[in-house]
This record gives sequence, C-alpha cells and structure tokens, in this order.
Amino acid sequence: MSGKLCPKIILEGTRLTFKTEIAFALNEHPRVVGPRKYRYHSPVISGEWCAFTNYPWGRGLINFQPHEENLAMETYATWMRLFELLRYYSWIIDRFHISTRMYQKMTFNKDYDFHWLEERLVAVGFRLVICTRTADSFASARTERLKVSGKPDQYDDLLLFVREQEQILRMADESILPKLILDVSDNDIPAATDRIADWLSESGGLYANY
Repeated sequence: MSGKLCPKIILEGTRLTFKTEIAFALNEHPRVVGPRKYRYHSPVISGEWCAFTNYPWGRGLINFQPHEENLAMETYATWMRLFELLRYYSWIIDRFHISTRMYQKMTFNKDYDFHWLEERLVAVGFRLVICTRTADSFASARTERLKVSGKPDQYDDLLLFVREQEQILRMADESILPKLILDVSDNDIPAATDRIADWLSESGGLYANY
C-alpha cells in the first residue's frame, strides 16, 4: 500500500448538523488529507449545489422536481463515473444520495433505489458519515447559523429538521456503505473532525485498498 491519502467521505444529515463546516474542516485536517503548507484545489463537492435552476436557492440534485428525474439520475451517473476514473483522489461530499432519498420521499412520496450507486461507491472506497444532533440542540445551532445565513427563513421550522433526521437515519441504516453516526449536538467542529479521522484510521478508510 502506498502512503498516498485518498479518503472518500459522504457527509449526510439534515440542515443545522454542520455538514458543510465539517467538510471544510476535514479538507484541512492533517490526519485526513495530510499536512498542508499551502492551499490547493479542494476536493469538497455538494449535492446541495442548486445547478438545475438559474436563480439562488433553486433546485438541484436533492430537491429536483419529478420532471427533472432524468437529469438528476444522469448527474448521479456522471459523478459516479468521475469518482471511478479518479479513484486515487480524495473526495469529500457534503450531502448526496441519502439526502435525495429523504427529500424525494418526504416531498413526493417516491423512494429512489440507489443500490446501483452504492455498489459502485463501495468499490472505490467511499464511506458514510451521518451527522446528527439531539432535538433540543437544533435551537442553538440555528442561532449560530443565522449569524451568516443569506436565507434565514429556511430555519424557521426546527421540527421539520427532526423529522428529516429520523428519515435519514432510517435510510442510512439500509445503506451498504461503511458508516459512522456522528453526534454534533455540542457544536464542536474540531472534535467532530477528530472523531472522523479516528474512525477512518481505525477502519482503513484513509488509503486505497482496491
């Protein structure tokens, strides 16, 4: 095995579980991506990119409309092919197929079968981190998020996030990807990234074993 670090991490969870903050912190974590003396191209991507519409906070890979199903599935297939072609690179994904399943099930009562995707994700070493928090800790997370949010009204209904989290956990339990359930109720990003780094190190997720 070479000494090249190339972890592949999918961060999932409802809003206010600090997935994006954790993604960027992991991208700077010396035990995950190695020591960095200068900044270079980040491997952080996101299923939340609203690239299907030409306006802010529009639709994308997670919240697509039924008529955009073919576009969404082709996008997943394209991402997956890229991961296979660039398998010896590190990838950190901020929300992906579990979030799509959750949103589409809760919004349109349609549950997409991503077994084909997960089989290929496993083959190139992807792992799943489910970010969770206790129901009573969403309020403190919202307080922090409102300091920087450009769309604060999306955080009005905290009960929605609790329901989304329950659905995500059920769907994550069905996943064949190696997974870590990560409680971020304390809002401690460095501690969260350290726990992920420990898990990756202990479970062989830092290097390519394929």
